[in-house]
Amino acid sequence: MTAILVACGSYLIGSIPFSYLVARAFGVSDVRRVGSGNVGATNVLRTAGRPAGVLAFLLDAGKGALAAALFAGLAPGERALPALAAVSAVVGHMYPLWLRFHGGKGVATGLGAFVPLAPVAAGIAVLAFALVAAATRYVSLGSIAGALVLAAVAFAERGPGPVAAAAAFTAALIVFRHRSNLRRVRASTERRVGQPRE
Repeated sequence: MTAILVACGSYLIGSIPFSYLVARAFGVSDVRRVGSGNVGATNVLRTAGRPAGVLAFLLDAGKGALAAALFAGLAPGERALPALAAVSAVVGHMYPLWLRFHGGKGVATGLGAFVPLAPVAAGIAVLAFALVAAATRYVSLGSIAGALVLAAVAFAERGPGPVAAAAAFTAALIVFRHRSNLRRVRASTERRVGQPRE
């Protein structure tokens, strides 16, 4: 019963559509109908501007951190429940109840969720994202690299426990949500950082 409550509570936290709300506040009526159609910080940045994109990223990351930290605080020493909270928050962001389950790709929320659980892995994941995104100029590849590195480092650092399992599952979800981006990368039609819209 406790696990169900944690999963449901974290899902609801994660499903708060901050990117959608921030975009609306900055003049984009429905971020799902512009740009990539993704309800995430990158699309908000491209369609509503840098301040909006940064704010959306911070809020989306913050809700992931809140869910994981909240249940870590409520169950000190317990590792499985905060890990479940992290995954549930990411699922909530990807499939939010309030937007008919049309959400984002979980990168910012996933990063935020693992900051309280595996801060070293989260920091290295940010570095991996930055290096891959800078080298390829594809945010999508940077996001995938960051997610995979987070899972690998969490496993190396903590062993095969709940946090590592949650990180691996989250990485798999993020890769799955980026499958259309990967198809566009292979077809050389994915938009690069700094590339003007045609």
